Amino acid sequence: MTDKLRSYGVAHRELIPDSIHDTSQYANNKSELSHQPTRVRERGMRKFKSVEQAQRVLNTHAAVYNLFNLGRHLVSAKNYRYFRLRAFASWEKVVAI
Repeated sequence: MTDKLRSYGVAHRELIPDSIHDTSQYANNKSELSHQPTRVRERGMRKFKSVEQAQRVLNTHAAVYNLFNLGRHLVSAKNYRYFRLRAFASWEKVVAI
């Protein structure tokens, strides 16, 4: 319960003493929670007509994303260039350029 009516606090303590009575300003404001990962995924899924369509697109996207997302901060410049060349070679083989 998120209301700040004084009688709610008393009733709450008597009826449900072990539950949390959160009276903070944005406790149940859905837009305040929009930055959470589940909300971000829901926002991304809105443009698809079905879950199956979304899954097909996201499976393909994941494969391409994983190929080119090399984690630059984790490797040396020499290794990064090597990984990058390998990724582009793989990509050219897949798309038959």
